[in-house]
Amino acid sequence: MNIPRHIAIIMDGNGRWAEARGLPKIMGHKQGVETVKKIVKACIKAGVKYLTLYAFSTENWSRPDYEIKALFQLLENFIDKEFELLHKNKVRFYIIGERQMIQKDLLAKMEKTENATKDYDEFTLNIALSYGGRQEILNAARLLAEDAKSGKINPKDIDEKIFSSKLYTKGQPDPDLLIRTSGEARISNFLLWQISYAEFYITEKFWPDFDDKELSKAIEAYDRRDRRFGGR
Repeated sequence: MNIPRHIAIIMDGNGRWAEARGLPKIMGHKQGVETVKKIVKACIKAGVKYLTLYAFSTENWSRPDYEIKALFQLLENFIDKEFELLHKNKVRFYIIGERQMIQKDLLAKMEKTENATKDYDEFTLNIALSYGGRQEILNAARLLAEDAKSGKINPKDIDEKIFSSKLYTKGQPDPDLLIRTSGEARISNFLLWQISYAEFYITEKFWPDFDDKELSKAIEAYDRRDRRFGGR
């Protein structure tokens, strides 16, 4: 079977999962974290090498303060409790997004985890936090403009490889498979540059209900695709 090297997931439906059960929205997010742990293990078992999870977008800052605080607390709890999981499975933990927007104590803890796992190359877990695809592209353009202004680079030499080196995901392969849960069919400003040739898989399941069986279905669907990259 052709296993995708890099899977990206838009984890959608936590709130609706909770509402359908008469539970507070935060319970959906809490269950969603449990799903994250299961899917990380399932991806490692399947042979996937990179997993990028859309945890919190730049647009999500418009949500109520109590929900934002609860979401970030869940992330902090995940880092605290699953540190051994990362080490045991040699998982490189990495944050992509606008770091300056994240509270300093949480950012320090995340960067400490990044540093502790930076030498692992078995599996990379990217958490897209305070992330926006357009913002990422704008940031890359600014960095290239600064390099051109300082004479470090000739604008004529800028190609896709050089541009990609200024993205948050620099040094990583682009996603082969993009999964979105809850039946929605939007990209939602996620990895706009990187998913140019990714295969899409949309499931009606809410993220808290997504499991290893559904992941297997997505990988099987990917395996059946004829990836031509515009060549024929």
